[in-house]
Amino acid sequence: MAVLSTSCFPIFKLVFLFTLMSAAVTISLQQEQPVLNSAEQDSVYQVLSSINSAIPWRTLFPDDLCSYPPHGVVCDYFSDPTTNNITVHITELSFGYVSDYTPNPACSQNSTFSPLLFTSFKHLRKLFFYQCFTGTQVFVPEIPTSFGSSLEELVFINNPAFVGPLSGIIRNFTSLRRVVLIGNGIYGSIPDGMGDLINVEEIALSRNKLSGQVSVSLAKLKKLKVLDLSGNDFDGNVPCSVGNLTQLLKLDLSSNAFSGKIPGSLSNLQCLEFLDLSFNRFGNYGVPLFLAEMPRLKEVYLSGNLLGGDIPEIWEKLGGILGIGFSGMGLVGGIPASMGVHLRNLCYLGLDNNKLEGKVPEEFGSLEFVSEINLEKNNLSGRVPFSAKFTAKVGDKLRLKGNPELCVDEKLSRGKSIGSSLRELKRCSKPDIPNPVLFIGGSHHSGPLSSSFHVLLLFWGVSALLL
Repeated sequence: MAVLSTSCFPIFKLVFLFTLMSAAVTISLQQEQPVLNSAEQDSVYQVLSSINSAIPWRTLFPDDLCSYPPHGVVCDYFSDPTTNNITVHITELSFGYVSDYTPNPACSQNSTFSPLLFTSFKHLRKLFFYQCFTGTQVFVPEIPTSFGSSLEELVFINNPAFVGPLSGIIRNFTSLRRVVLIGNGIYGSIPDGMGDLINVEEIALSRNKLSGQVSVSLAKLKKLKVLDLSGNDFDGNVPCSVGNLTQLLKLDLSSNAFSGKIPGSLSNLQCLEFLDLSFNRFGNYGVPLFLAEMPRLKEVYLSGNLLGGDIPEIWEKLGGILGIGFSGMGLVGGIPASMGVHLRNLCYLGLDNNKLEGKVPEEFGSLEFVSEINLEKNNLSGRVPFSAKFTAKVGDKLRLKGNPELCVDEKLSRGKSIGSSLRELKRCSKPDIPNPVLFIGGSHHSGPLSSSFHVLLLFWGVSALLL
């Protein structure tokens, strides 16, 4: 039987002592860890029940909701500077199942909006609802002035039965960074108070029932990076003051009823990467030339506005563009070959439903990353200048039908991977093979003997001059 050396005992003692101390510290921390106060915890249960009353929330989550919360309920610790006491409070509430990666509490068809959301959570930073109010109308409750001092994110997505004026939702939330109200039943105009959200970086109000003119107060939002007002009923001119939002990365005003001239002040948006003004009522002022002064643009969409005129030569400094949508704009003239030369990163080009004429630029065939070119329903003519390899790569996304004078070579039309749009084009007639025999102007004879005689005369003349 082996005998342990007495020199090992101090080591065992140290290990035992360390284990004992660690356990004691763990127990002490567990005892001292603050818990959510009972009133705030009860409010969370009531809010969860208003979202989905079929789930027994109190039974499934009987313990402290900050220690063992359902997904979507987030807490944080706060220190009282006067007493040094540590407290814990709800800081995020997210409802509506998005995916397996964000399994927020699922909403029922009879979800209601609890007023406790605006009265019981003074430390709330994020309020998120996704597809929760889709049946019976749920009206925006009155928001007390005491709510929202800590609110940073207000997100309501795809809640068509969530109804109320925008002015009833927006308050003086000076900490707010994101206002994302997409696909709801929100109506009215943009309140001037929106301009007081001095820290906001994103305003997304798309697919609501908003109307009127855009408030010039938005020009005060110097930190704004995203402004999306698409899919509403805004009208009038786009205010020139939008050009003061110099930090903007994305501006989407599509699918409204804006009219007049696209303001040239947008050229001040030197950080802008995404511009969508499509499907409005902008007047016949041509494609804005100021686009040439916005070198960071990656996507520009103006479709559905009868701007008219030619496609301007503005592409030299816009090599970063990935997508261009110029469909149904009343454009005339030819397609500039410079687009194929300078737009080397282009993935999408839409020029369909215009009055463009002339040939398809062969330079488009060198666009390495392009995945769709739509030139349908114009007056283009001549041969399709693309190789079989290029047409195979783009496939059905090479859209050329609706151009009666455009033709495709017989060999190209027989390709196995040719898109259906090319198959609908007429076949080009065989090219005339030029006569290689020398022709001397002014003579009615073009045969070999006549040509040789004239060449001989020319040779004698040159020889005489040299002598």
